[in-house]
Amino acid sequence: MTSSNFPKAERLLRRPEFLQFNEGASKLHTQHFLVLLKLKEGTGTRVGFTVSKKVGNAVVRNSIKRRLREFYRQNKSLFILADINIVAKKGADVLDFQQISTELAAAFGRLRKKYA
Repeated sequence: MTSSNFPKAERLLRRPEFLQFNEGASKLHTQHFLVLLKLKEGTGTRVGFTVSKKVGNAVVRNSIKRRLREFYRQNKSLFILADINIVAKKGADVLDFQQISTELAAAFGRLRKKYA
């Protein structure tokens, strides 16, 4: 059974870690999200979440990030060994957790097929 927590070792925390996605990152677009992926060698997947002010005010942005973190906690087995940044697009604020889960599970299923 996988751990359902989200420790610091699994998070992208600092600006330089997010800026690495500007060069050579693979991109996967869904209707409401952009998944940026940078394959890496070593152990562990690291995940970060980006929600810009275009999506909504602070309350809305934090709500989306909470749902994205919960998706990660519940679906760690879908994620491949890489640094991953999930960027919310405009319109992501109207999605409930089930819709987010469905859309991202399909996206990560495609990524697993592509990089497995």
